[in-house]
Amino acid sequence: MALHLHYDDLPHGVDFGPSVAVDTETMGLSLVRDRLCLMQLSAGDGDCHLVQFFGRNYAAPNLRALLSDPNVEKLFHFARFDVAMIQQYLEVDATPLYCTKIASKLVRTFTDRHGLKDLCRDLIGVEISKQQQSSDWGAETLTQDQLAYAASDVLHLHALQARLDVLLEREGRSAMARACFDFIPWRARLDRQGWDEVDIFAH
Repeated sequence: MALHLHYDDLPHGVDFGPSVAVDTETMGLSLVRDRLCLMQLSAGDGDCHLVQFFGRNYAAPNLRALLSDPNVEKLFHFARFDVAMIQQYLEVDATPLYCTKIASKLVRTFTDRHGLKDLCRDLIGVEISKQQQSSDWGAETLTQDQLAYAASDVLHLHALQARLDVLLEREGRSAMARACFDFIPWRARLDRQGWDEVDIFAH
C-alpha cells in the first residue's frame, strides 16, 4: 500500500481512471457542526491519495473537478454522509456515484450487517480495523495509524463493487440500485436542510 498525503488539494495530473473510491473523515457526524478534515481517494490499485484540509481552505480546484467529472464514477460506502459533506464544503455533487452500503442492503437481505468491515470480511475475505474511527481527525499532524485506517476505507471498494454487482444482477435489482444511487445527492440535501431524522415517505 502506498500513501500519498497532500494538503488542501490533489496535485494536478493525478489520474484515477474511470472510477475512484472516495471517503471522508470529519470532526464528527453533524453536518452543521463538524468540519471536513480529510478525504481519501483510490483507483483500486493499492495506492491511496489523502487530502488534508487546513484552516477551512476548501478551494481545491483539482479535487472539485474530479468529484464533479461526469465520466468518473465515485465509489462510496454510506455515500449519504460523504456526499452531504462534499456538498457542504466543496460545493459540488460527487456524481455519478455508487454506494456499497445500499447495494449490500438490496441484495444481502439475509443479514443486518452492512458495515464496511462486514462487507470486506464476507465478500472479499479481508479483515480491516476500525480502531481509529473515533480519533481526532482535526489534528494538524495525523499519525501513521490514522492514515492507514483512512486508506483502508477506500482501498477495497472496487473489489466490493465487483462482487455486489454480481449479486445485484443475480437478484434483478441493478436498476433499483442505480435509482437509489441517483437519489443520494437529493437525500444529502434533505439531510443538510433539517430532514435528516425525518422519513418523508412515511404516512
